[in-house]
Amino acid sequence: MATEDAAQEATARLAERLLGMRANREVIPPDPNHSVRWHQHSYPSPLARWNYHPEYEIHLIRKGTGKFIVGDHIGTFEAGHVSIVGSGLPHDWVSDLEPGEVLENRDAVIQFDGKWVEQASALVPELAEVKPLLEQSARGIEFLGQTAVAAAAAIEDMGPTTGLQRLQHLFELFALLAGAPEGDRRYLAEAWFRPQLDGQAAAVVDLVLEYVFSNHAGSVRMSEAAALVGMPEPTFSKYFKRATGQNFSDLVRKLRLAHARRLLERSDKPVSEICYEVGFSNLSNFNRHFLNDAGETPRNYRQRLQG
Repeated sequence: MATEDAAQEATARLAERLLGMRANREVIPPDPNHSVRWHQHSYPSPLARWNYHPEYEIHLIRKGTGKFIVGDHIGTFEAGHVSIVGSGLPHDWVSDLEPGEVLENRDAVIQFDGKWVEQASALVPELAEVKPLLEQSARGIEFLGQTAVAAAAAIEDMGPTTGLQRLQHLFELFALLAGAPEGDRRYLAEAWFRPQLDGQAAAVVDLVLEYVFSNHAGSVRMSEAAALVGMPEPTFSKYFKRATGQNFSDLVRKLRLAHARRLLERSDKPVSEICYEVGFSNLSNFNRHFLNDAGETPRNYRQRLQG
């Protein structure tokens, strides 16, 4: 009983913290001395939340593991995760933390105005090579393999620079990402993803994401999520779908499958054990959902990666 009370108290504190600091749109302050912004932040942080902004963002996770959501895509990350997020595409990276743990300077982030690139292309035609990358980033792109390794180094190199040196690093990064082979790209959100966010919706979604990401391997109930944000279950279901573009049950399923993929890639646990560890209660149900999501069975997925 004491454990249950402690969990409820922790949930209440989490709700108070998130609802008090979340906003639907991150406001990125303009810098008159730079056309591109580079900054770093820790986690947890008011900057690490379910949010969107008109600026494009190139994002590096430096440390830790966790789950991320870009549009309607849910995946897992570890140190070295590099992605580009298009204008207006909501996103969030939630780290796996011990109680009281803080990851100092977890993120290195580059943000820039797409209009600046478009206007500069009129005078510098070579910049037109960046246009397909920015168009594709409307879905979000995760970079893999050697592209991710090189991009992470380029992002770090940009940090201490200013003036022309910063632009030099940005153009090098543009060339690297725009020229990345298809095998080093993973497109994230579906092309038709269209969320509807306002200030309250962003706070609600962020709170629900924290709840789901913290409990996905155990019991996750829509009734608990709805109670957490003070809504009747039918109202919450419609509200969540409108705000995120996906059903609550779909979000939970995607998160469990993403966690399963990581375990298949990085452990030798039997498929049956992974099934129950990520929150499925039936092996055949797990296999069916994995096949629908990944296009292959869990066993074939592991064999292909090992091969």
